[in-house]
Amino acid sequence: MTQSALTAPRQKNLSLEVTLIVAGIALLVLAPFFFYPVFLMKVLCFALFACAFNLLLGYTGILSFGHAAFFGGAAYFTAHSVKEWGFSPELGILVGVAGAAFLGLIIGFFAIRRQGIYSTMITLALSQMFFFFCLQASFTHGEDGIQGVPRGHLFGFIDLNQSLNMYFFVLAVFLLGMFIIWRIINSPFGMILKSVRENEPRAISLGYSVARYKLAAFVMSAALTGLAGGIKAIVFQFATLTDVSWQMSGEVVLMTLLGGIGTLVGPVFGAALISALENYLATSEFPVTVITGIIFMICVLVFRRGIIGELYASRFGKRLEGKSEN
Repeated sequence: MTQSALTAPRQKNLSLEVTLIVAGIALLVLAPFFFYPVFLMKVLCFALFACAFNLLLGYTGILSFGHAAFFGGAAYFTAHSVKEWGFSPELGILVGVAGAAFLGLIIGFFAIRRQGIYSTMITLALSQMFFFFCLQASFTHGEDGIQGVPRGHLFGFIDLNQSLNMYFFVLAVFLLGMFIIWRIINSPFGMILKSVRENEPRAISLGYSVARYKLAAFVMSAALTGLAGGIKAIVFQFATLTDVSWQMSGEVVLMTLLGGIGTLVGPVFGAALISALENYLATSEFPVTVITGIIFMICVLVFRRGIIGELYASRFGKRLEGKSEN
């Protein structure tokens, strides 16, 4: 089989993703003029969160139940630095990213020394330890959380208290985060991560230091998750224990599974679906968690690859690939 024949499916999937991404960006630019901007910003924050998590699960094969520590930790670090230290919003977000990356280094250091369910349980245990630290630490204000975080002015002159200004800032950060993730997974480093996911012993036999690559992926995923958490703290102007709870870790797993593991836009779709359900069904008498659970069961039974993953494998997806190839 020729090299061109081997790369053809990959090129088709890439062309389909490019089509979806371009259409998605166009919709996101127009969306705040038709929908509530705060809701859209929530979707973007959780979409970046899910994509960062997918970098670890979908492309490296490591399941973490501790990503809430990075998301909520960054929210606390950003909120505290902006409110108490007077940092500008962009510097506060960078503090949150740095703090999340440091937490990722610590948790990842221990988690990669085990595999499978043991590694997952380590991430959950360490995340819960961080939760109780946030519950007791003075700077987090315990169960009250950090409230009244000022949005401030971006670069000193863009007023983020204006909803449209805040929205397009969040959109710019989201697109930057997505570009970073795309660049990682399409680089030689990303190819090695995929080889570790597919066949770790083979990667070791080829001379790669698998532990270092896993730890690097862990830190990158944590830093990008911290970017989402920092943005969330500025958007909603608070950071609470909900951000570091184990339920938040479970929620991002659900978003990624629904959208499609190992796809670039799948977690974005999953995050949008879950956020929309929580938002529009919050006032109904029927429990949102029950509806979410039913949808999850249906997707597991019918859409084994996730909704976007099944779209890629469907006839409709192949038709789109053929059109984009032509």
